[in-house]
Amino acid sequence: MTIDEIIAQIHNLPANSMAALKNNIFDVSYPKNHILLKADKIETSIYFIKKGIVRAFAPQKEKDVTFWFGEEGETILSMRSYVERERSYENVELLEDCELYELKIERLNELYNQDINIANWGRKLAEKELLKLESRFVSTELLSAKERYDGLMSDSPSLIQRAPLKYIASYLGITPVSLSRIRKEK
Repeated sequence: MTIDEIIAQIHNLPANSMAALKNNIFDVSYPKNHILLKADKIETSIYFIKKGIVRAFAPQKEKDVTFWFGEEGETILSMRSYVERERSYENVELLEDCELYELKIERLNELYNQDINIANWGRKLAEKELLKLESRFVSTELLSAKERYDGLMSDSPSLIQRAPLKYIASYLGITPVSLSRIRKEK
């Protein structure tokens, strides 16, 4: 996905605001298995996925808990670092070689103060991230494992081919054996 498409799917910007924002976004690439964001660290950048897939997980004693997947067009950020400038609780691992767009949070905050259109774009970014979180919480609390799986496949059908099943099972809050059973029922 192009950066223009990603920015526009968050919120449309006038041409001059789009140019100002894009002047601060840089292409970066990292290999599969790279840890892009690290738990217990204040993150200084947000990223947008041009190509590839990632997972966010919280390290736990017994096993890591995957709670988010990102594909092309998605935003990668630690909300704690972005909003509060505090240490993040999550790791973000690249599940494929990834091409990303990077934007420094400090520079973005400067742009918010300079351009009301970019500030409104940032508000929309935060709103969309909040809605993703709410959707995840509601599905975890109210839907069965099969319904969560069906929703994931409806929203991200290529995920089953791109992400290891153990991470998908963790995301759904079930064991790999239960995931296999759900998949066989299809």
